[in-house]
Amino acid sequence: MTLLYFTELLALPVYDLKGRLIGRVKDAAIVPLIDVSRVDRFLVGAGGTWLSVRYGQVAEISLTGIHLNDEVMVPYHSDEYMLRIGRDLLDQQIIDVNGRKVVRVNDVTFEMRGGYLSVLEVDVGIRSIVRRILQGLVPRRIIRRMQRPISPNSISWDFCSIIEADPQRRLRLNISNDKLEKMHPADLAEIVEELGNAEREAIFETMDSEVAADALSELDPGTQASILESLEPDVAADIVEEMSPDEAADALAELEHETSEDILDEMETAEGEEVRELLEFDEDSAGGMMNTEYVALPEAATVREAIDHLRGQEELLESVNVLFLIDSDGVLKATVPLARIFLAAGDRELRTLAPEKLRRASLDVKQEELTEIFDKYNLISLPIVDAEGRLVGVVTADDIISVLRQR
Repeated sequence: MTLLYFTELLALPVYDLKGRLIGRVKDAAIVPLIDVSRVDRFLVGAGGTWLSVRYGQVAEISLTGIHLNDEVMVPYHSDEYMLRIGRDLLDQQIIDVNGRKVVRVNDVTFEMRGGYLSVLEVDVGIRSIVRRILQGLVPRRIIRRMQRPISPNSISWDFCSIIEADPQRRLRLNISNDKLEKMHPADLAEIVEELGNAEREAIFETMDSEVAADALSELDPGTQASILESLEPDVAADIVEEMSPDEAADALAELEHETSEDILDEMETAEGEEVRELLEFDEDSAGGMMNTEYVALPEAATVREAIDHLRGQEELLESVNVLFLIDSDGVLKATVPLARIFLAAGDRELRTLAPEKLRRASLDVKQEELTEIFDKYNLISLPIVDAEGRLVGVVTADDIISVLRQR
């Protein structure tokens, strides 16, 4: 494999068909809409102007220069469909999806394939810094020998996600969040915390709403507020709708009242009203901590009916660990651990699987008391009821862990 670094490409002489010097390379660009890695053109400084040389006009590239097979060149004009290596990548932050971190680009490595170059890696280590410091002062071949003892530190172009704050330019450059959307929400949240406000906004504005909601839930309240405030209300509403009601309420509680109202107004009516109700509770109480998404069944329901019901609640299965049994007025009668129903006959009534002691808490119970209850009885979840004993929500161990972490 024959490699060429961007620092070596800069100032490389460009020769015409007769071997006459035309100018020197000032930059190079790819056009992602056409090819995500091939260098589409070279920008050549010739006298007081820049010329644009297409990859098909190049006969040969080496450390000594670029030789053309075509002399028809046009003046360079800025093209928003171009991603320029020197202007748009060098010294810029990009996301290393594989390493789950934000890095700064020091140099770019190309693979030479006959008459054209293909972006292979971005370089972020000491070796690339040495190249940049010595380039133009020491011959290219000597710099290559000097860098050999230094371990390379680079990222495959396939694992790079470019950060572009301008939504229109993202579209023109064919920049997507596909790679980021495949990451674990916790890893994505760590990356977001390293970015500036404009970069965070760009990612959340163009990311799938469900993925954005999962990542937002992993961030601290202050960062959540900063991101939501930076987005248009309709975009923020799409993200908040994908969060669980309690997480959505916690996030909106950090915003100015006017901002949270704008977002709530953009939400679907049912989801918006549910979050509004949670916002009315003291955040230090069970009402302010509880989640209103749970599975409740009639107290006379059977195991078979419970399983049939769960099949229609696939979006809740990851978080459900207990079933709640209520009467016709919504009053909580029993709780049944989900694991027990898989060992019971289909016609068995759920209430026969419930523990004898029903543990529950009222809406006004404080966080400190809830924490003590979870610790004392080693609970995974605790139902919350109103003054009439009606089931209104559930607090889970995750909620308690979040409280303890904030302390």
